[in-house]
Amino acid sequence: MKYTKEHEWLRVDGDLVVVGITEHAATQLGDVVFVELPEVETQVAEGDEVVVIESVKAASDILAPVSGEIVEVNEKLSDNPGLVNEDPTGDAWFFKMKIDDLSVLDDFMNEDEYNELIG
Repeated sequence: MKYTKEHEWLRVDGDLVVVGITEHAATQLGDVVFVELPEVETQVAEGDEVVVIESVKAASDILAPVSGEIVEVNEKLSDNPGLVNEDPTGDAWFFKMKIDDLSVLDDFMNEDEYNELIG
C-alpha cells in the first residue's frame, strides 16, 4: 500500500488502483453516517473532489490522489457507511481507478513513512 499526506491509501489490484482512507483518518472522523461516491466512468484529475464523507463530527472531501477513470465504486458503503470505521483499509475502499501509469504510485509514502507522518 501507498499513502498520501491527506490520509488516503492506494493499493494496486491488477491494472487498477483501489483508494480508501486510513484507519487514522477514520478515527479522526468519528462515526461515519453517510458516504457519497463518484459515478462510474467519471474521469478525474489529481486533486479533484471525488467522495464526500459525513460523520457525526464533520463532513470531509476525499480528493483523487492521481488522475484517471473511476471504474468501480464500493456500493456497500451506501447501505453501511459505518464500514469506514469498522474496516477502513479492507472492505471500506471507496473506488477503483484505471490510471495510465502505475509508476506514479512510487511518489507516495510507504507504510513506515506514513506512520512517521502521523507520529
